[in-house]
Amino acid sequence: MTLYQEMPLPEALHKALHLMNFTQPTPIQEQAIPLVLQHRDVMACAQTGTGKTGAFSIPMLTQLIDKPQMNALILAPTRELALQINEVITKLTAFTPRIRPALLIGGLPMARQLRALSLKPRIIVATPGRLVDHLQQRNLSLHNHSFLVLDEADRMLDMGFAPQLKEILRHLPKERQTLLFSATLPTEIMKLAQNYLQDPAHIAIETTEQSQPKIAHTVIETTGEHKNDVLLDQLNTRIGSIIIFAKTKHRTDRLAKYLAKFGHSVTRIHGDRSQSQRESALLGFRNGTFRILVATDIAARGIDVPHIAHVINYDLPQVPEDYVHRIGRTARAGATGEALCLLVPEEHLQWRRIVKLYLKHDNDIHAAWGQQSHVRSHRSQAPMPEVTRKPSPMRSSAARTPSSSPSIIRPRSTP
Repeated sequence: MTLYQEMPLPEALHKALHLMNFTQPTPIQEQAIPLVLQHRDVMACAQTGTGKTGAFSIPMLTQLIDKPQMNALILAPTRELALQINEVITKLTAFTPRIRPALLIGGLPMARQLRALSLKPRIIVATPGRLVDHLQQRNLSLHNHSFLVLDEADRMLDMGFAPQLKEILRHLPKERQTLLFSATLPTEIMKLAQNYLQDPAHIAIETTEQSQPKIAHTVIETTGEHKNDVLLDQLNTRIGSIIIFAKTKHRTDRLAKYLAKFGHSVTRIHGDRSQSQRESALLGFRNGTFRILVATDIAARGIDVPHIAHVINYDLPQVPEDYVHRIGRTARAGATGEALCLLVPEEHLQWRRIVKLYLKHDNDIHAAWGQQSHVRSHRSQAPMPEVTRKPSPMRSSAARTPSSSPSIIRPRSTP
C-alpha cells in the first residue's frame, strides 16, 4: 500500500486524513495498520518522529467505528506526549462526533477531567500515575476497554511506572488487543511484552537507517569550565530553532537564565514547571517566540515541533537509550537536522555506550575514537553577530562535517 485511500478505512477517517493533508503512510504505519486491523497484538520498535501515533490511532479508530461497544486506552509516559496524542486523535475524529478522547494527565484540574469522564468517552489518553489516581477514586471503569496502546513503553519503565502499569492492567479485560510501541528494546521491554502481549507481530524500523542520512552528528570535546563558552560559540554559528538538553531541573533553569543574559530568546521545560508553564513554553517555542528551548529528558518524548533544526546535548543523557529520543526531535517527517554533543572528560564512558548502542554500525565513529589522525583541533575564528561577550581563554568550535558520522573535535590545550 502506498496511499491511505487504498486502505480499507471508514469514510469518516478518509475525510479526516484528507483534511489533515495526510495522503501517504509512513513505513511504520504501512506495516502496522494492516496487522492491527487483523486484530493482532503488535510490538513495534521505531524512532520517534516516524509516525507511530498514526500507526496505532488510525486502525484503533477503524475498530471503534465498526464496534460501538468497544473502548480504547492509550498510555504515554509524559504529559507532553499525551497531549500530542490527544491532539492527533481529536483531528482524526473530526467526522465521528460520538468518538472523542478524554485526557487524564497531571497538572490539569481534576474537575475538568471528571467532566470529561462524565461524557463517557470511548478513548482515554492518560499518563499512568494520573490514571491510577482515577482508578483508586473509582472515577472510571476499564472493563470495556479492550484496545490498549502502550506508547514509548521504554520511557515508561525508565520513569518507574512498572507498578502503575501492573495496577492498570489488572483493571483491563483479559481478552483485549494490545499494541506496544518503543524506540528501543531493552530486556525490560521484552519481559513486558511477554507478560502482556499475546503472540505479537514484530515490527522494526531501523533507527540507523532512518536517522543517519538525515541527522549530522557532531561531538566537541571540552571541559566543564569552558562548556558555556563553547555553547555560545555554537549558538552564534547555527541558524534555526534549537533544543538544548541538560540533565537536571536545576541545570536547566540555570542554563536558560545564562543564555538569556547574552540576549538569546530562550524558554525552558522540566518536571517542576506547572502544566500551564510547560504549555506556554512549548507554544512559544513552536510559534517562534523563543528560538531556544532548554529541557530535561521529559521533553525528549512528546514534543512535536516540525521546524527544530538542532539538538544540542549540553549534558549526555543519563540513560544511553535516551540519546535516540533526544535527537529524534530534529529531522522529523523527512527533514534534515543536526545533533551536537558537548563532551566533558567524565562523560567519555557514557558516550562510548551510546556509540555502541545506537551508532554501532558506523565504523567511522569507532575509528575517530581509536585513532588520533581522525581528530581535528580548532580554535574558534567565527564571528559572533548575534551575541556579544568577553573572549574566553580557550574556545573551541567547528563547522559541522556533512556526514552521518559524528565529527570528533578536541580543543587544543592552552600553553
